[in-house]
Amino acid sequence: MELFDKIKALTEIQATSGFEGPVREYLKKRMIELGYQPEFDGLGGIFVTKTSKVADAPRIMVAAHMDEVGFMVSSIKADGTFRVVPLGGWNPLVISGQRFSLFTRDGKKIPVVTGGLPPHLLRGTGATPQMPAVSDIVFDGAFEDAAQAREYGVEQGDVIIPETETILAANGKNVISKAWDNRYGCLMVLELLEFLADKELPVTLIIGANVQEEVGLRGAKVSTTKFNPDLFFAVDCSPASDTFGDDNGRLGQGTILRLFDPGHIMLPGMKNFLIDTAQQAQIKTQVYMAKGGTDAGAAHLANEGVPSTTIGVVARYIHSHQTIFNLDDFNHAQNFLRAIVSSLDAEKVSQVKNY
Repeated sequence: MELFDKIKALTEIQATSGFEGPVREYLKKRMIELGYQPEFDGLGGIFVTKTSKVADAPRIMVAAHMDEVGFMVSSIKADGTFRVVPLGGWNPLVISGQRFSLFTRDGKKIPVVTGGLPPHLLRGTGATPQMPAVSDIVFDGAFEDAAQAREYGVEQGDVIIPETETILAANGKNVISKAWDNRYGCLMVLELLEFLADKELPVTLIIGANVQEEVGLRGAKVSTTKFNPDLFFAVDCSPASDTFGDDNGRLGQGTILRLFDPGHIMLPGMKNFLIDTAQQAQIKTQVYMAKGGTDAGAAHLANEGVPSTTIGVVARYIHSHQTIFNLDDFNHAQNFLRAIVSSLDAEKVSQVKNY
């Protein structure tokens, strides 16, 4: 399957925080096809362990996350419309006038739109549009009233997830889709598992994907406790700033060296290892100073402390229906991850842990 086809398959899956099942099933099927036996943590994270034949081999964890941002129905109004609570971070300005799917408890998929206020209804009122609160945005499934919505199975607690088509940009170098944060990571770990299928390494690898990253890095706390790694590599997507007059995160400039975010500072040993590995493997990299977090923020505080980092790319307009990202950036990140896991051994791990 070509890279774009793999991206399309994963990004068009709809799965939000706490409801990662469709992505987990996709990963499980592919892992088994590649000859691995997946296992699960108590919240639904999925991982495979590739055990080294070397005695007392260091344990290295490589983890994406499966969830995309979405919403949960908090109330059903008398007119049949819904109000929601967000699952993950949303800018209210990107929510209105969009298509979504609502998933009921009995498995129905119901089309929903967010209501944008037409300019006609503002004329003559003297009102100035204000930034809406997410809780005030109207989600509309075109039902006649609340009773009809319930007849179709809609209940409080149902999830609402963006629905979009993944397309190739005109230049053939970029892709437009939802959920590259973090189906990027899911595809990265599958490609890594395929690359490693017939290889023996001096480290034991735990490779897979966590749940509920978008609502507080929850899955990573569970999985790092379960698998007890010596090092942790999150694989995640970060926001590009290049169209907003900022050079912190530019499309097409390679994988990122995420030196800082509000919940994680890269340790010196990890920094030296990543820079040396990138130079030796001729990987295009860019320094990135983040304003949000990844699972590395939870993992590095687990157990007795786990040196961690994020192997990432940037994308424009993440946490919206239409994200733009670069295919070459993905390839650089994949080659970087391959070089990292292929070069690690007990001595290198010891050096990385030298803070």
